[in-house]
Amino acid sequence: MIAETFIRRPVTAIVASLVIVLVGVLAMLNLPIGHYPDITPPTVSVTGTYIGADAQTVEQTVATPVEVQVNGTPGMTYL
Repeated sequence: MIAETFIRRPVTAIVASLVIVLVGVLAMLNLPIGHYPDITPPTVSVTGTYIGADAQTVEQTVATPVEVQVNGTPGMTYL
């Protein structure tokens, strides 16, 4: 019954489709931010080991040089 009406009156079908799309867009724009899915930013993990070294030596010879090199990565927002 509804299909026959839309086949006989294509303008009505187009208008009805546009109304449905418009209502969907308005609903999406009014959706509170809390209802959006959680999107986690991409992460990179760097692991460095220096067997037999104390924490201060590892910091000076491994952690600090890696941190300096990683800080220059384009697009990185925080470390």
